[in-house]
Amino acid sequence: MQKHYTYLALGDSYTIGESVELQNSFPYQTVQLLRKQGFEFTAPEIIAKTGWTAEELDNAVSHYSFSPKYDFVTLLTGVNNQYRGQDIILYKEQFETLLKKALDLAGGKKEHLFILSIPDYSTTPFARSKEVDKISKEIDEYNKLNKALSIQYKIPYIDINESTAAAKDPESLVAEDGLHPSAKAYGKWAKKLAEAFAKLVKK
Repeated sequence: MQKHYTYLALGDSYTIGESVELQNSFPYQTVQLLRKQGFEFTAPEIIAKTGWTAEELDNAVSHYSFSPKYDFVTLLTGVNNQYRGQDIILYKEQFETLLKKALDLAGGKKEHLFILSIPDYSTTPFARSKEVDKISKEIDEYNKLNKALSIQYKIPYIDINESTAAAKDPESLVAEDGLHPSAKAYGKWAKKLAEAFAKLVKK
């Protein structure tokens, strides 16, 4: 009997797919791509809310009733820490705590936990009236920090900003709200995740 794989996505507005239909969020698109390859995946379980900082996500995780473990877990958080102007050292502490909890939820299997970089929203229409260079620099600092922790803990890291920066038509990668990614952009993230997941599952 073929195994049904489970996937837990932890995050904020980027994880729930703010401004697009739920099925177009990156966790759902990831599962859809894997199903098309013949892998049996249940619907993704998502713990995320628009506006959550890493600390607020951690509080939600602490009070949620999870399954004993998940086959795959993704973690994407930090943009709201930056947006609120919080000290990056606080983010490091909060993120490391979350990373450890996420690893436990992945059954301790480091290769089954994936950290996603924070999207650089300085390139969006929403940011045009703001300090674009400051935003870009701070997001870069946050991502250097979470990537360093991924290396320290030997956790796979997915840089979603690479596909955005290389896009020929960046406007098509932004949702109608002028801030969040479009379904097309989330599809680029999902493709990276699906390829990584597929290497670890068996039909």
